[in-house]
Amino acid sequence: MIPNSSPLRLILASSSSYRRELLSRLQLPFEVAVPDLDERPLDGESPSATALRLAHAKAEAVLQRFPGSLVIGSDQVATLDGAQIGKPGNHANALLQLQTMRGRQVIFHTALCLLDGRGATPHAQIEDVQTLVTVRDLPDAELDAYLRIEQPYDCAGSAKNEGLGIAILERIDSTDPTALTGLPLIALTGMLRRAGAVFFNT
Repeated sequence: MIPNSSPLRLILASSSSYRRELLSRLQLPFEVAVPDLDERPLDGESPSATALRLAHAKAEAVLQRFPGSLVIGSDQVATLDGAQIGKPGNHANALLQLQTMRGRQVIFHTALCLLDGRGATPHAQIEDVQTLVTVRDLPDAELDAYLRIEQPYDCAGSAKNEGLGIAILERIDSTDPTALTGLPLIALTGMLRRAGAVFFNT
């Protein structure tokens, strides 16, 4: 639990079922609120800057609705050769993404923001956790077959590493193994501890 003189609401600012499942692993009570904002990158904005800005903006939007809460915001941007790779949305776009990425390394920027609204001025802890992913050099038929099975059209990079998508990946390099799925739990537990979270009652 998170000790405080008044009851604290821990809120995940996300519509993602993947982030909800990851956060539940920490066994802290939390609520979910979906932020409503434009997630398109700004002109000239770097991938890291986009992810960090949106993670903070999501947390801020939810904190405005639930003042006095502790809000978790997160955003992920995938990049290849410096260009952002978004969610494919459909099979054709996903196949094109995988064809472009195969045999190459993709950088995933998973930004995390913990916004503490308990004080007079909200305090933000924010971090960009990077994951380097090397995609196997597979033929079109295998990539197409994978997509038809798992249909990861809501995932940037068109693969679910927590599912069958792991079979099309050759290597994952990260300091935080849950970052690629969408919520860096190692970074988050550090932030929560600094905010007063207690994970193990002794």
